[in-house]
Amino acid sequence: MDGCLRLAAYTVPMARTDVTKERSLRADAEQNRARIVGAAQELFAEHGINVTMEEVARRAGVGVATLYRRFPTRSDLLAGAFEDKMRLFADGARRALEDPDPWHGFCRFVTMLCAMQADDRGFNDVLTMTFPKVTGFESARNEGYVAVAELVRQAQDAGALRKDFVPEDLIILLMANAGVVAATGKVAPRSAPRLVGYLLQAFAAPGEDDLPPPPSYRQVTKALLRFTDRID
Repeated sequence: MDGCLRLAAYTVPMARTDVTKERSLRADAEQNRARIVGAAQELFAEHGINVTMEEVARRAGVGVATLYRRFPTRSDLLAGAFEDKMRLFADGARRALEDPDPWHGFCRFVTMLCAMQADDRGFNDVLTMTFPKVTGFESARNEGYVAVAELVRQAQDAGALRKDFVPEDLIILLMANAGVVAATGKVAPRSAPRLVGYLLQAFAAPGEDDLPPPPSYRQVTKALLRFTDRID
């Protein structure tokens, strides 16, 4: 019995030490992750998504092996860096639904989203990409898409948005805006807002002429995958 008590007296401090070490390691891992995400956000905003993993590790002050432990692929890193902004996309769509004027809410949301593209070179690219294996990022995107679909319906029911507009048309707008932002950048910054203004006028009801049929959701999804197949 005395031997059991002596054994218990020694095992409890060891268990506490193990817990302390585990907590310390967990805290270090979270700090490393935060540094990596912060560095990636800065570099992607400045230079776009073609920044190398080594550059991100160097800016974060961690080893490349540490970066890959936290983010095994470039897709994981991109999604981690832009998950917060994708959440802003979803939140912005939900706030637009609360606007008493559906057309004003729709236009405000589209303008906000396009401005986010112009302000961040990386987000300009990522907004028109998809990462099916990264659940947090895709969950926010899907929530935003559902809200956008409802925003479109409300604006059409109010007689303000042309009846043949479909949510996939917004993705086409974002792809077009991405191209203009990439081409003009800070040299001609008024180019992208002007494009968006023209397109919003074209979206207004009733619409002058019939349009060619829109792409299907499946086709648009394939288009969103066009870069992610090559970046990992």
